[in-house]
Amino acid sequence: MPFIELKTTETISKEKETELKTAFGKAIELIPGKSEQWLMLDFCDNQKLWFKGSNEPTAILEVKIYGAASPQNYNDLTARLTELVSDTLDIQSTRVYVKYDEIEYWGYAGSNF
Repeated sequence: MPFIELKTTETISKEKETELKTAFGKAIELIPGKSEQWLMLDFCDNQKLWFKGSNEPTAILEVKIYGAASPQNYNDLTARLTELVSDTLDIQSTRVYVKYDEIEYWGYAGSNF
């Protein structure tokens, strides 16, 4: 089960949230074996984030996946997620971070994968 949390200084309208949800659902397929079917998302807008001493528009995405992926898969996903956030929320790509966590144990419906 992949999980993507987006924290940003910007406001995410319902329309942009839906647009990002759909686009993230397609982007997660860049990680083999992952799909929107198991994807959980959390959008946290209007955050108080400072980067490089500035509170200009910025964002951080935290991506958690059960298992692991290759460096190339992560590079591809980082490029795609950065592009989506930058274009949709009008944030410079140099102000978008993407962090990954590989999860060994993941519980669902009362048991672990």
